[in-house]
Order: sequence, then C-alpha cells, then structure tokens
Amino acid sequence: MSTVEINAEVNAKLDHVRAELAREVTGKGDVCLTCSFQAEDVLLTKLAIALDPKIPILFLDTGYHFKETYEYRDRIASEWELNLINLLPEKTVAEQEAEFGLLYQSAPDRCCGLRKVEPLFKAVANYRVWLTGLRREQARSRAALEESAMFSLPGGKQVLKLAPLVEWTTRDVWYACEQLAIPLLPLYERGYTSIGCEPCTSLPLDPNDPRSGRWAGHKVECGIHIQAAPAR
Repeated sequence: MSTVEINAEVNAKLDHVRAELAREVTGKGDVCLTCSFQAEDVLLTKLAIALDPKIPILFLDTGYHFKETYEYRDRIASEWELNLINLLPEKTVAEQEAEFGLLYQSAPDRCCGLRKVEPLFKAVANYRVWLTGLRREQARSRAALEESAMFSLPGGKQVLKLAPLVEWTTRDVWYACEQLAIPLLPLYERGYTSIGCEPCTSLPLDPNDPRSGRWAGHKVECGIHIQAAPAR
C-alpha cells in the first residue's frame, strides 16, 4: 500500500472516530476516558480533548508502573492540560506487600484485582459513557470486541463502553500519531509492544503477539476489559 493510500485510509478512520466522539462527548459531561498512556490511548485522548478539554482522563496508578510511564504521563498531562484523575488502590504498594507479599508473583490475578479492577470499576460507575482505546488486533482475547456495547459493573450498573479505535491496526495508530505530532512513550523505542506494570511487563516473548510480554506469558488480560484468562 502506498503512502497516499495509507494516508487516505487513516484519515477516513480519524473522521469516523471524531464523529463518534462528537456524538457522545460534546456537551454531555458524563463521559470518562481511561488512558494507560500507551499509543492508542494517547491518540484517543488527543481526539477527545479537542471536543472537551476537561473530559476526565482516568489513569490507574498501581504504584508499579515504569518510571518512564510516570514521567511521560506527567509530561502529556501538563502539556495538554489534561483533567487527569489518578485512580489509587485502597492499599499502597508497601501496605499490600507487607500484608500479602509480592502478589504480582504469587497471585497476579489478585494483584490486578486490587490495584486495577476494583479502583477502575468504582470510578467508572460515576459515568454514563466509558471511552477506551481497545483494538481487536491487540490480542486474540480481544478479537470479538464491539465498538459500542453496554458494560455491566459489579453491583449491576451498566455503562456504555465505546472503543472507537477497535478496527485500527498498530500501523494506523502510529501513522496517526505521527500525523498529529503526538510524542509516544519512550519505552516503545526499547522494544516494548504492550506496557503495563513494570514487574509484569517484558519485551514480547512472541514477535507476532504484542501482548506476549505481559505477565511472563501466563495470562493476557488483567480483568478490566475482559475476564483475566491464561495465554494460549
């Protein structure tokens, strides 16, 4: 595919995302966006704040992120004047490790539950719409994702979960970021393809699977978007 064809394809996808965001974000005030500060999330954030500069940007501050992730988060939040909300678990890292040891080694599902799933679901319950940067290409576990679907939270409340980038490829994301002059998390330059908490993130174990560097290949989801499941 030529550069001209790629440009036209990505611009068409950008137009679609902007239209979806305009329909749900503009003037609504009850919409949040979860951002891990990986490429697709930052792209979606850039497009969303063009419509609503004060849209709540939710970041799961697990206490275990890479130093580079925290530095990049702070840089983007400052330069873009984000309405950043850092979601914290009930226990600090020190408190959790004192009580349970290194859960990310002994019980990673429980660690994700305490530090990611519980604080996120509690926060998302305050909104009508939840925007995410999920893409089908990211993992086999996400192959059946829908662009728009109702999501049931613990307790029964439902929110509309939107994934406007669901059909995008990694090439599309990187090309759009380049077009929009969006700087990316420096960890990509070191070969990381999916970036979460530092103890549970490595370089990809399978070059054809971008999430194969998560949780040492033992699972592929934390449980936020899709129930945690072992890698195959």
